[in-house]
Amino acid sequence: MTTNTAVQAPPQSAPGAGSTGLRLGALFGPVIFGVTAAGVALPDVAQAMEVRPAVAGWVLTAHALALGVGTAFFGRLSEKWGVRNTLLVGSLFLAVGAVLILVAPNFGTLIAGRFVQAAGSGAMTSSALTLASAAAPAQRTKILAIFGASMALFSSTATLMGGMVTDWLDWRLTLVLPALSLLVVPFCLDLAATRPGYGKAVDLLGGILLGTGATSLLLLIQASSLDLATPLVIALVALLVLSAAGLVLHIGRRPDGFVPRRLAGDRTFLVAALVGLGGYAGLFAAMYAVPQILTVKYGWDVFEIGAWLLPGAIVGAVSARVASKLTAGRGGSLLLTGAAVTCAVFLGIVGLVEGGIVVMLIGTSMGMATFAATQVLTTAVLSSRLEPAQRGGAMGVLNLLFFVGGGIGSAATGALSEHMDLTSALAVVAVLPLFAGLIALLLPPARAQQEV
Repeated sequence: MTTNTAVQAPPQSAPGAGSTGLRLGALFGPVIFGVTAAGVALPDVAQAMEVRPAVAGWVLTAHALALGVGTAFFGRLSEKWGVRNTLLVGSLFLAVGAVLILVAPNFGTLIAGRFVQAAGSGAMTSSALTLASAAAPAQRTKILAIFGASMALFSSTATLMGGMVTDWLDWRLTLVLPALSLLVVPFCLDLAATRPGYGKAVDLLGGILLGTGATSLLLLIQASSLDLATPLVIALVALLVLSAAGLVLHIGRRPDGFVPRRLAGDRTFLVAALVGLGGYAGLFAAMYAVPQILTVKYGWDVFEIGAWLLPGAIVGAVSARVASKLTAGRGGSLLLTGAAVTCAVFLGIVGLVEGGIVVMLIGTSMGMATFAATQVLTTAVLSSRLEPAQRGGAMGVLNLLFFVGGGIGSAATGALSEHMDLTSALAVVAVLPLFAGLIALLLPPARAQQEV
């Protein structure tokens, strides 16, 4: 005679800070491939799709725009749905976008795929940042340190990965590398379940106004390289002005909307937004221009480019790790200032005095360092100053502005390259990371940890 007895498994303990940081870093990490790995593949994309290099830059610009908008939208949706549901829906976007890229018969479909894929990556980004910033204060510092180091590991291998996949396999596979986040999603669902939704309504109108304004701005920057007709340019200018004015009025009417009034007037948030906008612009500009310069002027292949950018990516990895240990004092803002200003100076030298390969690689390396340090420091600072229910939306809007800055960097460099040497265009855009470095001096340290 047998007896069926239910054997209850012992309750699972919550993952430790190290495991949590590793999972979240691995969830966020492949998003970086959409920037640095894709940048290495740009010359091959332009040749295969038979488009001018300035037009091919939309591989980065569309990614930046959709990633920013996706991060902001999914950040707010997570406040309503919970992080777990956000991850699942974002995974669908990520998978559909990857398929579109792999089968795209023309450049327009390719960009559509990049847009959908990057929107899905936005869900990965917002979920990782929300979970990292929502950690208990006793664990938050260690989680951010491991998160930053894991994220930086992806950054340090991205250029080499992009070169290897493009050179040995196919450039389309390089463009779908962000889909690697899908492999990590199952390991993050238990963490995500700890952040249920608050049932907060999503302000779709505010999000549409912000996204419309950002899209109009990026299209206007590249109006000449995209050969946009004059009536369309006039319409885009009108759309930009109307969306900006509408957003300002909407923030006044709905203080808890997509862009909360408190954030719009918060000095720390505005400083962080300006730092990220300029810093990301420098990295995207470098990742657009440098692979093309090395290919056309010096005859390098994509594997060489990826390999020689690898040391710079390692600098970015180290910067993220160091930044995570400097969030409580002024050291973090000084580190960020040093990285951004150095990036700007060396990228400027490339265009002004023909500094050569080494100068170009140093400028790009410091762009990667600025990217990594900005993400870690701003997450730590804002998460220490916001209530848990506000963090997902705030980090989403902040990262939208970061990636719009990245889109401005690649779009402006591409547009200027139509009228001057690519090196000179890079020097002009270097003003943006210089501005970011100076503003970073105003970034306050994270507040003392308090239980939330």
